[in-house]
Amino acid sequence: MARVLTRDRQPAQGPRSRRGPLPLGSRVELIGRGAPYVRWLPGPRGAPTVVLLHGLSGTADQTWATSYRDLNRCFSVVALDLRGHGGGISHGPVFRLEDCADDVAALIRTLGVGPVIAVGYSMGGGVAQLLWRHHRRRVSGLVLCSTAADFGGGPLERMAAFATTATATAIHSVPPIFRMGFDMATSFLTRDVDDPARQWLNGDYGRCTFDSFVSAAAAISRFTSRDWITGVDVPTAVIVTRHDRLIPAARQREMAGLIPGAVIHEVDGGHGAFVTAAERFIPSLLTACRAVALKP
Repeated sequence: MARVLTRDRQPAQGPRSRRGPLPLGSRVELIGRGAPYVRWLPGPRGAPTVVLLHGLSGTADQTWATSYRDLNRCFSVVALDLRGHGGGISHGPVFRLEDCADDVAALIRTLGVGPVIAVGYSMGGGVAQLLWRHHRRRVSGLVLCSTAADFGGGPLERMAAFATTATATAIHSVPPIFRMGFDMATSFLTRDVDDPARQWLNGDYGRCTFDSFVSAAAAISRFTSRDWITGVDVPTAVIVTRHDRLIPAARQREMAGLIPGAVIHEVDGGHGAFVTAAERFIPSLLTACRAVALKP
């Protein structure tokens, strides 16, 4: 039985007000690991469970709030803030995607909801892949959105990965007041976002500190599943964001081609399609999750 440490008294307003407020959330203690912030929506009797894994620098709500209610009509939904992000567990001296995957496995075990369909967006897609690799019996399927088998394919990406890794190493020697300044600058910039479709992001952006962001970005730059992703043996869907400038669509399709039997669903949208093209992204997400759930 999960030990709930805290629970929302008043749910926050969701990004799409016509879908109502966000569901209640709580911190759930994972023995020996910490207590991440989790939203858990039990679905219809006998419904499979999807575990939603968010992208870099955000939170579960930032990536998935537009999708909670629609998914919950057919699935039980679990969404957590990954370590170093929002209400997630502290990442300690080193951020590792493998640790995030282990946290997710511990949460699945604690809630007693496995095996699950792991749904990962961008960085969360890497975590989902690692969850399958290291905790196979916890995973019944994968839905990989706007993600890749590695995040350093082209020359510009390799240059960015090098710079990120170097910065991650150097950041520990930067005086704390400078790091505080970086954190304040990040929060200030995100409060200036006033597009009505994205105002709700203001509260979640900036909840990943600068050093957490850099450490996580360095971990992403080191990630690759090319040596083992061809062994994926669960139903898999890949949602490709066609106009993605961060992870080009060709790289997303390349990953899909490495996974036996993976089915591609394409969305007209960029890397933020979960908000900026939600009316197209959500139906594709539902179709992908249903297909994975029904495939033997």
